[in-house]
Amino acid sequence: MTATYDLLIHSGSLVDGSGAPARPGSVAVEGDRLRIVPPGDAASTAGRTIDASGMVVAPGFIDLHSHAGLMILADPRHEPKVRQGVTTEVIGVDGLSYAPMPSARDLEALVEMNAGLDGDPEIAYDWGTVTSYLDRFDGKVSVNIGLLVGNSALRICRLGWDDVRADPRALADMRAMLREAMEQGALGVSSGLDYPPGAYADTDELAALTGEAGRGGGFYHTHVRYALGDRYLDPFREAIQIGRLGGAPAHITHFYHRQTFPGGPAPMLDLVDDERAEGLDVTFDSYPYEWASKRLLIMIPPWAQAGGPGPTRERLADVRVRERIRRELEDRGTLFAGKRAWHDVRLGYFTRAQNLRWEGRTLGELIDERGEDPVDVLCDLLLDENLHVNEVTPGPWRETLPRFIAHPVGMIGTDSTFVGAKPSPRTYGSFPRILGQFVRDEALLSLEEAVRKMTSAPAARLGLSDRGLLRDGLAADLVIFDPVRVRSNATYEEPRRFPEGIEHVIVNGTLVVDGGVHTGATPGRVVRR
Repeated sequence: MTATYDLLIHSGSLVDGSGAPARPGSVAVEGDRLRIVPPGDAASTAGRTIDASGMVVAPGFIDLHSHAGLMILADPRHEPKVRQGVTTEVIGVDGLSYAPMPSARDLEALVEMNAGLDGDPEIAYDWGTVTSYLDRFDGKVSVNIGLLVGNSALRICRLGWDDVRADPRALADMRAMLREAMEQGALGVSSGLDYPPGAYADTDELAALTGEAGRGGGFYHTHVRYALGDRYLDPFREAIQIGRLGGAPAHITHFYHRQTFPGGPAPMLDLVDDERAEGLDVTFDSYPYEWASKRLLIMIPPWAQAGGPGPTRERLADVRVRERIRRELEDRGTLFAGKRAWHDVRLGYFTRAQNLRWEGRTLGELIDERGEDPVDVLCDLLLDENLHVNEVTPGPWRETLPRFIAHPVGMIGTDSTFVGAKPSPRTYGSFPRILGQFVRDEALLSLEEAVRKMTSAPAARLGLSDRGLLRDGLAADLVIFDPVRVRSNATYEEPRRFPEGIEHVIVNGTLVVDGGVHTGATPGRVVRR
């Protein structure tokens, strides 16, 4: 029987996302759907044919943590990610979603406060609801977008920017906003418990929101409260407790072991394994690079950021506040940076002419040149740059990172940031690094298992039943790569380098990367449960 397809991919090695062994075969695209070509159906014809001999054909990769919520609207081709084979990514992470945000003034303030992480591109900030925000993506960007509702957004809408406890009425209002947001397409709720004002939420508040997300079929996605208790296991214990109290799945994002932690990786992973053994749905994602990236403002204690950007700037200029910050940073030590402290903090995303020469250099170098107190230099820099500076610091310890990447519950979230001349290399290289270095070169895990972690596992976590597998009738999100050549070229010194070996990327049946070149197509859609 002869079949006619829009696109036929033949002679490849199919790694279907389930973890099953690779098999030879062909797949086709009809409109925006996949078709599995029966063996021996050599009579099929297509408008376009791709010979995938020697190549792997897999479902498109799903990134569980991306800071693209604004920057992709300014650059809808989104090459740093789609060139890795990413076809779907999750935004609204770390409690920092830009919807719902009915107040234009609050939206502007959140963009200003968070620019060192998410950027402040010159776009029209003309939305207020989840629906109007998501409308900005459908058919207008190169990858699919899934949205989490940030608890900071909910707090801003109902409680403002201050460190106040949510009373029952405020909590009911936040739950109602979250429920409406999920009805409009959100996939769950996120928290970033180092980022005010979401950081002001206590365990019970977060559990209540998690329960609301769970009732809507969603889950809790958390950047944990790293300063809590022993600053080692206690932050993750709280995350698990929030899921338990809320009766919904808990997902720990960018889960890894720092060299500066007081213990090893085994107790961290045991927390997850033990809770899963008791029936709690706990999962996590990790990124495969040693370099973290955040807004430089994260070095300032949360209490100093109460009230939003205006009051924060006033405090940073106050010598008495600076003295308190100085004492707290001394107590914090190197836990949140690296063993070289200030010299491990690389700076980026400068806008003022007098500061441009510091792009890609360290805070330690700046302190040395000015010969001033480090906290004074830090505060002066944030004020001079209107709080917008980004930082890149040591993150996962290379010696223990493989434990997290190989763990069966672990998935991949790049935590990609798109600002500054030298972002963390995870933005450009995470998925190819796993396929090239960890799978092929180091045999840390099998190709089939790696692809499962990048496709069907995150699809299941997000509740996406029509993506993440090579199955007849599912969405035609595909990546075709050379398992021999695939590799990341992104490094700490040269992070903005595209990978090798990712030859074709198809999103909703449309070729977005063809022969390693972006086609300019923007077929991405908002993904919903």
